[in-house]
Amino acid sequence: MYVVTVVGNLLIILAISSDSHLHTPMYFFLANLSLVDFCLATDTVPKMLVNIQISSKSISYPCCLTQMYFFHFFGIMDSVLIAVMAYDRFVAICHPLHYTTIMSPRLCGLLVGSPWMFSCVISLIHILLMARLVFCGNNELPHFFCDLTPLLRLSCTDTSVN
Repeated sequence: MYVVTVVGNLLIILAISSDSHLHTPMYFFLANLSLVDFCLATDTVPKMLVNIQISSKSISYPCCLTQMYFFHFFGIMDSVLIAVMAYDRFVAICHPLHYTTIMSPRLCGLLVGSPWMFSCVISLIHILLMARLVFCGNNELPHFFCDLTPLLRLSCTDTSVN
């Protein structure tokens, strides 16, 4: 399934970038969504495959925070890009004669660039809040994926801010 996800998303990106007829805002957003979906799958699945191969079910704390950062980053990006794509379709349907002037290359760049910055800041704040926590005992989770709830349960400090 991972190979299908990777190949499918890369083929979408390749098709959109190679065909000049597809250089429109809708396909620009779709290519970005495919890139984010590729990265989201690549964030967790390789670690899971390695754990299956070596029969291990743990992840270290630094790896956990790194994985959590990228998972939140690409998860937020995925959601915001879908909202951006909905706005693009709204403009195309409700203002068809003004679509090309409204959805200018500059606006498309802003509609894609802003979520990248927003996702980066939100994910970084979340990880910095997680990094301040103190943990009792072992810093390994019995998971291949660093989930928020098990990590918060390991903490000896107050997690209400998180």
